[in-house]
Amino acid sequence: MEQTIVILILILIFARLIWESVLSLLNMSQAKRSRESTPEQILEVMDNKTYEKSVKYTLAKEKFSLFSGLYETLVLLVVLFSGFLPWLYSFFDSGEGFPVLWESMFLVSAMIIISLPGLPAEYYSQFRLEERFGFNKANFKLWISDKLKGLIIGLILGLPLISLIIFLINRLGDFWWIWAFCALFVFQLVLMVLYPMLILPWFNKLTPLPDEDLRERLMKLADRTGFKARAIQVMDGSKRSGHSNAFFTGFGRFRRIVLFDTLVEQLSPEELEAVLAHEIGHYKKGHVPKMLALSAIMGLVGLWILAWLLNAPWFIQVFGFYYDQSGPGPALLLFALLSGLFTFWLSPLFGLLSRKHEYESDRFAGHYTGSKPMINALRKLSEKNLSNLTPHPVYSGFYYSHPTLFEREKALKSQV
Repeated sequence: MEQTIVILILILIFARLIWESVLSLLNMSQAKRSRESTPEQILEVMDNKTYEKSVKYTLAKEKFSLFSGLYETLVLLVVLFSGFLPWLYSFFDSGEGFPVLWESMFLVSAMIIISLPGLPAEYYSQFRLEERFGFNKANFKLWISDKLKGLIIGLILGLPLISLIIFLINRLGDFWWIWAFCALFVFQLVLMVLYPMLILPWFNKLTPLPDEDLRERLMKLADRTGFKARAIQVMDGSKRSGHSNAFFTGFGRFRRIVLFDTLVEQLSPEELEAVLAHEIGHYKKGHVPKMLALSAIMGLVGLWILAWLLNAPWFIQVFGFYYDQSGPGPALLLFALLSGLFTFWLSPLFGLLSRKHEYESDRFAGHYTGSKPMINALRKLSEKNLSNLTPHPVYSGFYYSHPTLFEREKALKSQV
């Protein structure tokens, strides 16, 4: 039984690695073919020099993806099968049952240690790859500061939450997962309110939109579309990256619109208005509660599966733990490490739903601002971000949360 489980897990690990590699190679091949015979449609968005740079950026990212995928797989194999996790767990064995604190400390310590091998790859991605193409704006000091702040916030929020889940497992028996789901769902809702007020300011400075005419124009759009926001703020995203974005945070009276300073610099007022209308479209079309509900369903199913695995000795024994001498910590950690092997294959379904939402929001923006400003904004953002304008269809179908530029243009033009 245990040998079969190990073989199954190895198959899943290498199946994901092989498929990720195949997708990267397909995307690289597509980019090279497009470069050899550049479609005229692309030259309407980028000049030849910029397009060549975007192809190089795509190829560099995919080459790095091939390496990082192999590296992450090797790290996962070492973590799972080297005996490291049972060895680490032995340091938290109190000899007196399985206290909540010690189980929680094991989980937190394990997750921190497991994340360490990924730091060199993160560093290379930001300070070599992104730097080479002019996107990285951060320095090493800021990068370290972000990591430390993330660790502190993770401990402040994560340790009590993990402790609560373990407490529920120890005290509530077979139906602990229902109460754990309720606690996690409430935590998620509270975090949506607190994030822009307490967490985001740790990393970025939010200031009122300084251009009064632009602010008035955007607020009028918000009123016209029935989106009541407390404020429109600008975030100093340029201190880390040259990429741009816009989003809204919170809900109810805590809702606010956030624009990257790079976005404000790159787009005209008409184009900013279209981008904001698109973001408002996500709200008006109910995409946020729909995705929240989907996330809740997935979380509930995941906790139900975890509850079943907690009562399955083989689940932890195949990785060197002793079922009779272990608390819930090992099963929780192993579930976190292995669940991605299954959810990875659901990516196309989530991507399909996300792309549907993007089309709906584009139509909403086109209705209130016209199609042309939205198309112009999308073209500018594609150029500034060196977007891959010709991804392989299988690649974009599996990974992309947004339709490609030309797919979005076609849909917007059909509104006219």
